[in-house]
Amino acid sequence: MRTLSGSVLAVVVLGAIVWSQWSYGALLALLLVGGMIEFYALAAKCGARPQRVFGVIAGLVLFALNFVAVSGCVPILGSAWLPFGCGMAFVLLSIPAMLVCELFRKNSDPISAVGATLLGVFYVALPLSLLFYVPVIGTGDRNPWVMIAYVLIIWANDVFAYLVGMSVGRHPLFARLSPKKSWEGFFGGLAGAVVAGWGAARLLGDSSWAWIGLALIAAVSGVLGDLAESMFKRAAGVKDSGRSIPGHGGVLDRFDALLLSAPFVFVYMLFVM
Repeated sequence: MRTLSGSVLAVVVLGAIVWSQWSYGALLALLLVGGMIEFYALAAKCGARPQRVFGVIAGLVLFALNFVAVSGCVPILGSAWLPFGCGMAFVLLSIPAMLVCELFRKNSDPISAVGATLLGVFYVALPLSLLFYVPVIGTGDRNPWVMIAYVLIIWANDVFAYLVGMSVGRHPLFARLSPKKSWEGFFGGLAGAVVAGWGAARLLGDSSWAWIGLALIAAVSGVLGDLAESMFKRAAGVKDSGRSIPGHGGVLDRFDALLLSAPFVFVYMLFVM
């Protein structure tokens, strides 16, 4: 079941990225809603009372604004400037609006409620919104194979870390949060990511050093993303963040590395590539 669902997931993800900007956006929007629902469920198990509906709406509005900006829909549609401006106003006013909502919720801990709500937006919605820019940074024209290469680097890091860790792993990387992770697996994952980055540079005709640097940043931040999600799950007392992907858990379980690495990769590409 794990192999079958993983194969289907890989085909869906890669196909959506390549097919069109709209299929790519639909995929990310689906991951955003699923990931935010799972995160707010984890926060609730930790004792917080996040404003789930408000948080998901805020995340979707932020997501839509970035999609419109990258896709160039605003100048083309003309009249879309009004809803675009309303969306911007909503995002800007979302924090004070959350505080106003807390006035009527009779919550004994409003700070944790607002904090958990905002963290859901910044932890899930913002990174997925930044992924819109990965295929266009550098040239301005959409090249889905850049995003494919980034995803394959993340996957290569996971696969090689698992294989090396299971084979020769002896020294725990972060036993408190993830007892099965080892330093040997960590460096094996880095090696796999670097090889994938070098291959991406060769296929795309870009600088090998630039892609190797991207691979290292994506791999290291991806591992930290995995540990961060493990931290949330341990605090909530659960094994998986959800059950939406058979054999793999939830959206956060499968895409935790991508979520934390996306801001680092975005900034790196902005200044280097």
